[in-house]
Amino acid sequence: MTAPTPLRNVELRREETRLHGRRISYLTAGEGPVLVLVHGIASDSQAWRAALPLLARRARVIAPDLPGHGASAKAPGDYSLGSLASSLRDLLVKLGHERATLVGHSLGGGVAMQYAYMFPERTERLVLVSSGGLGRSLNPLLRAAALPGSELVIAATIAPLTALGRAGVAAVQRLGLRFTPDLGEFGRGFATLADREGRAAFLDTLRSVVNFSGQRVDATDRLYLAAGMPTLLVWGERDAIIPVGHGYRAQECMPGSRLETFANSGHFPQIDDPHRFAATVLEFLEETEPSCLTPESWSELLRDDPLSDQHPARRRREQAQR
Repeated sequence: MTAPTPLRNVELRREETRLHGRRISYLTAGEGPVLVLVHGIASDSQAWRAALPLLARRARVIAPDLPGHGASAKAPGDYSLGSLASSLRDLLVKLGHERATLVGHSLGGGVAMQYAYMFPERTERLVLVSSGGLGRSLNPLLRAAALPGSELVIAATIAPLTALGRAGVAAVQRLGLRFTPDLGEFGRGFATLADREGRAAFLDTLRSVVNFSGQRVDATDRLYLAAGMPTLLVWGERDAIIPVGHGYRAQECMPGSRLETFANSGHFPQIDDPHRFAATVLEFLEETEPSCLTPESWSELLRDDPLSDQHPARRRREQAQR
């Protein structure tokens, strides 16, 4: 890795480009190996604001606003994981980067895994932060938001709840207390749903991965494919959105992966403790070699599926159970 740039010399820039005629906005800073930060639902690149300059001391960091989020275009369209992953690939190609390490938070973790699944030869490493797509459990509020008709409830309550939130923040500050980063980020995300286009993009994205029972998309049966991909899992032990148990189970299923838990963090460890978060990610980059998966090695992993009826390990387990 490159020698660290003094923090005072890190220049954070907001830039934008167009993909397929639609605006994509992103934050970028630093020089070195490419690190792509992928935010979660009802969020944007500002979710990385505390950790991004610290990471940019030793890496070229790109933090896009995903399509339908932040300052990027919110036109009607496909907001599935596959479409979002393809948008990331197209953005990186347009910016001249063939390979990158993907750091995904919450929904962004699902996008990062989808990216690695679709474009393994372009993925150097995976960092999954309080990631979606690793089990069904999910906070009931997000499950309720996926119900039919929820757009009417959101539209009717956004203004009074936002006003109430501002008044609550002021009252708590006068008492010398503070909100947790989780509450602050959820409030910031909820405020982005004030316009019709933002609400529509949010609901299209949410319903592609969530229903009232929980998360619809679960990558657990394909985690064996991470055998050739250096992977770091980061989780807050107080996460009330996606439980830390998903991280423990994922580590068991991902050969060679690492799990780092933050005891005092909730759903946003990169905001709760940005210095430790950045140090953990940079240490992971320093201690691991980029993945060198090729179409041929990817095909070999698929053929060696441990869940297949023909896999020797599965046959041995079934014979032992008889």
